[in-house]
Amino acid sequence: MKSTLKFLVLVAMLFSLVIGISAQEATPEPEPENYCTPEIAAENLAAGITIPMISKGFQHQFWQAVRLGAEMAAEDCGVEITFEGPENESQVDRQMDMLQAALDRQPSAIGFAALDSQAAIPLLERAAEEGIPVVGFDSGVDSDIPVTTATTDNVAAAALAADMMAELIGGEGEVAVIAHDQTSRTGIDRVAGFVDRIAEAYPDITVVDVQYGGGDQLRSTDLARSIILAHPELKGFFGANEGSIIGVLNAVTELDVAEQLVVIGYDSGAQQIEAIRSGLEEGAITQNPIGIGYRAVEAAVMALRGEELPTTIDTGFMYYDATTIDDEEIAAVLYE
Repeated sequence: MKSTLKFLVLVAMLFSLVIGISAQEATPEPEPENYCTPEIAAENLAAGITIPMISKGFQHQFWQAVRLGAEMAAEDCGVEITFEGPENESQVDRQMDMLQAALDRQPSAIGFAALDSQAAIPLLERAAEEGIPVVGFDSGVDSDIPVTTATTDNVAAAALAADMMAELIGGEGEVAVIAHDQTSRTGIDRVAGFVDRIAEAYPDITVVDVQYGGGDQLRSTDLARSIILAHPELKGFFGANEGSIIGVLNAVTELDVAEQLVVIGYDSGAQQIEAIRSGLEEGAITQNPIGIGYRAVEAAVMALRGEELPTTIDTGFMYYDATTIDDEEIAAVLYE
């Protein structure tokens, strides 16, 4: 089993070496070698290091993939982790309760994926006062307290989605966006990356609406349906996370407008993968969720050992469609 996990880690980490090309042609730095040696793992086991990982939720398979990466790193590094999150990505108060409970247990370090980039700051200040290193993962906070954040360059990734949208709709027309929230860094950055790229590079494309469905499929379906009905000339739709894009796909199917709309998503999951294979969805941005989880736990170990860390750890992204979905480097980071 351990050799299988090692192989999966290696495959996932290769992703970051392959492609992270944004609309501005920026490429992330190559991933370093895994930090934890058997000697480090043995020292950590003896020290009884515990690292609670507070995620944004469990409703999407994305978070299960992040959890898998975190568990791989925990095994390699000889630490104990817990992985939890609220039932959905709108429950900021519930996430704050989880963060406070984790701090009350006096852990060695904490991994945190913020639903609200401002709300958690008082608790993070407490962590700093108590000498508990905080590592952000997936979504950072508006604070310099986290020692680093393992994340996708979401602005660049969404800008790439905008470029692909522009190409596919012929450089003109109306497009819309469904995103998960206006409070997390991922929600803010993905909307900004897409909308700003359209505004700066494609004067004949208009973003007619941006709505926020909280990552909830049903709510996102209702919002997408309303947008499509309100804009009969709509040519494209961008869904900024797994729940958002599933809502868009549901609405497109219900209204039978697949022939009219170019749909681009974010992440993967069984429904989105099938939509891309069938042609209902043109393509999507994939992150490296296993790599996000792995590097976050690894960074926490490094922080505890006094290692210097960058402000962010860029875990990479790429665009995929029906012609590339089975390519080895893409298949390695997709989840169902």
